[in-house]
Amino acid sequence: MDNENKNESELNEEPLENETPETEKHEAEKEEEFSGKDKKKLGKRLKELEAKLEASDKLLEKTNAVIAEANDKYLRLLAEFDNYKKRTAKESEAKYANAYADAVEALLPVFDNIERAVEYASDEQSKSGLELIVKNFKDTLSKMGIEQFGQRGDEFNADLHSAVMHVEDEELGENTVAEVFLKGYKKGDKIIRYATVKVAN
Repeated sequence: MDNENKNESELNEEPLENETPETEKHEAEKEEEFSGKDKKKLGKRLKELEAKLEASDKLLEKTNAVIAEANDKYLRLLAEFDNYKKRTAKESEAKYANAYADAVEALLPVFDNIERAVEYASDEQSKSGLELIVKNFKDTLSKMGIEQFGQRGDEFNADLHSAVMHVEDEELGENTVAEVFLKGYKKGDKIIRYATVKVAN
């Protein structure tokens, strides 16, 4: 029995196969071999990878610059196109407004003559008929958004009136319309015809 216990304790004291001094020595040799032989290769490979990474960073920076430049050009082109559209729309609108104003302006002398005819009508029937024409014409202009301006007593405004005469008149204040020769017409801010006036004081 004692012999059996002795054999078991001897077995327990024996080192395992992978823990032998020879195995440890072999691993150490391997480590030395790796650190000596492959260290240079790894160092060289690391430098290569660092160089590639640096080159990639430079390429990325260059690519970002190209993208930023292209984006800037695109935004400028977009802004120019937007301005072009607005300008074209404005020009088109102005052409229409000018053609509209020209057409109305061509009719105004006829209207002026009808208004004058009312003053010189020889009989009431003719006068009533002419007054009806004048009223219809004014209603039509109003529907078209055209306003008539220029009355005696208005303050003279060079943006609305064209002064052809000057007179001293104590009844009227300074820089006042004394007489209207031709009434003015406008549509919104667009002057179709300036009022031709005589200015007092």
